[in-house]
Amino acid sequence: MRVALHTRIRPGMEPEYEQAHREVPAELTEAIRKGGAHEWTIWRSGRELFHVIDCDDYRALLASLADLPVNIAWQARMGELLEVAHDYSGDGGNQELPVVWQLT
Repeated sequence: MRVALHTRIRPGMEPEYEQAHREVPAELTEAIRKGGAHEWTIWRSGRELFHVIDCDDYRALLASLADLPVNIAWQARMGELLEVAHDYSGDGGNQELPVVWQLT
């Protein structure tokens, strides 16, 4: 399945956000893959971030990461940088953007 999400960087935190993503912990990327993600891309327009995740099951991916210490630490760091954060709670699986149109 492919999921699109929207998050937003806090004003002035763009350089720190990009730097953090040059240093994503290997343990976290391994856990994301193990959780069923095949690809995760983030685009930035100003402070707006758009994520596309190709995964087996988005809700199962979130559940696999929710209590993982490396993800908890990463989310704390992202919490410092983001005004609208990626939601890893039980409701987070309902935050995906709806498809409006697709060329097939």
